Order: sequence, then C-alpha cells, then structure tokens
Amino acid sequence: MKRFTAETADPAEIVQELLHGGGAAGISGLFSAEDITDARAIIMAQSEQSAEKATHFQGAAEEVGNLNLQRRVWNLLAKGEVFSRMATHPVLMAILRDFLGTEFIMGSIAANRILPGGPGQEPHVDYPYWDFHKPETHPVGFNGSFPMNAQVSVLLDPFTEESGATGYVPGSQRELRYPTPEDDFYGRCERMTGEAGDVALFYGVTWHCAMPNNADHDRSAVLIQYLPKWVKPMEDMPAALPRTFVDQASPELRQLLGMNYPYPEVLDAAKAGNAEGRK
Repeated sequence: MKRFTAETADPAEIVQELLHGGGAAGISGLFSAEDITDARAIIMAQSEQSAEKATHFQGAAEEVGNLNLQRRVWNLLAKGEVFSRMATHPVLMAILRDFLGTEFIMGSIAANRILPGGPGQEPHVDYPYWDFHKPETHPVGFNGSFPMNAQVSVLLDPFTEESGATGYVPGSQRELRYPTPEDDFYGRCERMTGEAGDVALFYGVTWHCAMPNNADHDRSAVLIQYLPKWVKPMEDMPAALPRTFVDQASPELRQLLGMNYPYPEVLDAAKAGNAEGRK
C-alpha cells in the first residue's frame, strides 16, 4: 500500500493510485492521540453496552455462533463530536473532491470492532457494489471505471497481520467483479497495516476483507463511506440524528448529510420556475 503523510498527501497522486494503481493508500498524521483515545473510548463503551447490531460479510461467523466477536457501532455522528471532525478532515475532503466530485456525500460512518479470536470477513466489494455477486440486478455494462465509492478506515488499534489488518488484492479495482473462490484472494492479498491514528483510504471496488484477529488486543476502526451526491446512502443519517444536530451542522457536514442535494423531491409541490440547467 502506497503511504503518505498529512503533508505529502497529494490529491491527484492519490486519485491515480486509487483508480489505476493498487487501489489503496495509507495516510499518517491526520489525527491526534487525543482524538484517537476519545473515539476509541466512545466505541468501546457503546459496543459493550448495546445489543448485537446489523453487520455484513460475516455469514460464516454467524453459522458457527461467534458473531459476537465482531461488534458494530452505527450512527457515530450522534455519539461524539470527534467523529464529525474525522469525517470532515481537510486532507480527506480535498482528496474526495477530486475523486467523487465537489458535492460528494457520506453514506455511512460506523465502527467495526473485532475482538481477539474474531473471525475474518468474506472477501467482498463495498456499497453500492456490495451485492455484485448478483450482477443481474445491476445495469448492463456496469463497471468501476468511474468511482461511486471511497472508503476511509481510521485505525484505532495497531493493524498488523496478527491482529487481522484488512486484506486486499492490489489492482483488483480495475475490473468490477465480485471475488470468487477461484480468484485465490487469500493467496494473493496484501495487508493495510498501520498504527493507531493512521488512515487507510481505498476504492471500495478493490477486493478486500477484515482478516481474523489472532492477537491479544482489539482491532477497531472508524469506517467512513463516501459517495457521489446522487448515490442513495447506506445509512439514513439525517433521520437518525437529533434535529438540533442537523440544524447546527457546519456547511461541510450539511453537504455530507446530503442536505444540499434536493432529490428525490415532490416536484408537484416544488417552487415554480426553472430549477436545472446552465442558467
């Protein structure tokens, strides 16, 4: 995985790496130790206190009864101000404007906590491509030549091979296809390793998955999904947030929550006049 710092994270270079290179990039130095400690404490408390949540790509774990070793915390914007800062970090925003268009939105912000002994995931691609194991449900000619997803993982614990750092197959994003057993994912994959506070940024079409945690510590991360403005988000965040949060949101957060894009709209009740066009 090509690595950058907060100072060397050139958006044009990273966009090329996501689309035409390995499909993933690492960035260090974006978040302070205090931010990571704050985020981790909130996620630990939330995941200990709440019931099991919806999760994805964990069918094998569910079958053998150890799904409880992976814990999700959804709707993080409502859980602490630190998550708003993470989602709108200026370095990330600059890269994502070049990758997804200047009016991109956020599809989800959640935590994934894998406890020691927790199993890995099924190799997959991410939303809105994540059910491409059923290609007949998508349009003919659908492909990954232009991005409809960017994934950011903010590492809260050391991501090592032992702790289950995300596995991915470099270059697999160049052809939109759901990985199959014949693709030998585990024999070909590399790892998105890093220290707490690092960021892994990748194109969700890249084949990837969480790997088994064989370490003696948690493997936790904040997962942020970004989408073009016209892709239906995975999480209905405005509906899950307090009205006061939405009313007081910064311009960047309003954009990420989709508040600047009016569609779908009840056009019979919309303001009269020309709403779209160059003029």
